[in-house]
Amino acid sequence: MEQFYRVAKVAEMLGQLSQSTVWLYTRQGKLKSTKLSPKVTVWRESDIRAFVQSQNDALNDPRVKTA
Repeated sequence: MEQFYRVAKVAEMLGQLSQSTVWLYTRQGKLKSTKLSPKVTVWRESDIRAFVQSQNDALNDPRVKTA
């Protein structure tokens, strides 16, 4: 069964990011959220895992230059 997480837990799962960074990534389309009600937004575990995988893939891509 799919798990849903609120912003504080998502921030923790993504390596102690701030909640505002989670919202920024969501606005930028990097993370997909789901509105349960006008005041409740959640993120699916599968979407969080996909985001983490995309970040790992980008880090391991030899075409991406690192400083």
